[in-house]
Amino acid sequence: MNKLISTLLSPFQNNSTKIITEKNILRQKVRELKSQITEVQKQKDADSVFNKIESLLEFKKAKTILIYWSSSDELPTHAIVEKWSCEKKILLPSVQGDDITIKRYDIKQKMTKGILGIWEPEISENYNEKIDLVIVPGVTFDLKKNRLGRGKGYYDRFLKHTKAPKWGIGFDCQLISSIPTNKQDVQMDKIITPSQIIE
Repeated sequence: MNKLISTLLSPFQNNSTKIITEKNILRQKVRELKSQITEVQKQKDADSVFNKIESLLEFKKAKTILIYWSSSDELPTHAIVEKWSCEKKILLPSVQGDDITIKRYDIKQKMTKGILGIWEPEISENYNEKIDLVIVPGVTFDLKKNRLGRGKGYYDRFLKHTKAPKWGIGFDCQLISSIPTNKQDVQMDKIITPSQIIE
């Protein structure tokens, strides 16, 4: 857990009039911390996180998993997506307008860069069937399983309408004691970092 961020935010907590400022402070501080992680360490952290995930019964039983195709500042997912796409139905998010739509990943298909610069499957069909598990990125998470995203609300709007377990994943520096929340923010069911699992 990052004590520096917790200390910086302590005067602001529970002050609803400054919630947007709080979130932006957090985003900037975590961005700075993540920029210090080497590529080698990123992959080690990803291996640790996904070793934990692969040992969990919910993951083993899940037939359809929504995950994300990682950007350079996120916990790497490319290897895990490719690995499990041969055994499970792997889904990736695609941003269309103000919302997330879901597309199935196929290692044989091309990927294309979406409107936010995020890579997604180059197919037109959206997936609208059951999802067994959602693995969610975030800017930061807290011990109460709250999640702070990039500020556009795409995931929160989508997650409100899914009953699947929601697991937030990230680097250790992305887990802090408390983050500010709004009523539209969706809590995770688990938070998984290289060093721990919050349930």
